[in-house]
Amino acid sequence: MPPIQPMQPVPPVPNMGQPYPTASGMPMVQQVQVIPPKKKDVAGLVKTIVIIILSLIALTFIGLFIWMFTQYDDASSDVDGQIAAAVAVAKDDQAAKDEAEFLEREKYPYKTFSGPIDYGELTFEYPKTWSVYIAADASNGGDFEAYFNPIQIDPISPESINALRLWILNEDFESVSRRYQEYLDREDSDLSVSTMTIHGTTANVYTGTIPNTSLNGYIVLFKIRDKTAVFRTDSVLFKEDFDKLLETITFNA
Repeated sequence: MPPIQPMQPVPPVPNMGQPYPTASGMPMVQQVQVIPPKKKDVAGLVKTIVIIILSLIALTFIGLFIWMFTQYDDASSDVDGQIAAAVAVAKDDQAAKDEAEFLEREKYPYKTFSGPIDYGELTFEYPKTWSVYIAADASNGGDFEAYFNPIQIDPISPESINALRLWILNEDFESVSRRYQEYLDREDSDLSVSTMTIHGTTANVYTGTIPNTSLNGYIVLFKIRDKTAVFRTDSVLFKEDFDKLLETITFNA
């Protein structure tokens, strides 16, 4: 039986973290693989930024477009409304003008009024659309009294409005004008007086609140022989027709 060999010592396992010896006696450095860091995708980042910027710009333009369109729509609606309102006003004005022209044409040809021969045979023209009511014809002396008004004449009273009230008073001009002067002299009177010429005769023209009424109108007094003619309109609305009428007055002085 062969002799038992003594056990050889097992060489120690080198530490994995320690360098191995080399034939030259220098330790060999363990080679460790170094993984380089991953490069950033710069181009992708730039693209992302550009896309974000372009998106913001696009959203801004879209917002501006919506705002401008809204403003334009509001302005357009407002302009359309203004045009419609202006057209409506123009139509109303034209309708009013046409109506006024129609009413003015309806007055022609004017009618001629003739007063009593014994009272100076006073004549004048008045619209044919006016009605006439002679309350006193002076056939037996006294005063002549007549009323004129468009379409119809309402019951006569101090406050009823007539386009024309006409009196030929059997009084002299001085007496009648003196009574009106008394109204002028009152503290609460707003009546004023001026003069004009009627058929070559000087006439007194009173403007303001008519005595003993609340009506605002015009009164014209002038002399016819030994009598006094009084023309009166109870409203300023008849001023134009009243003035035209006065221009046509004739009488025998």
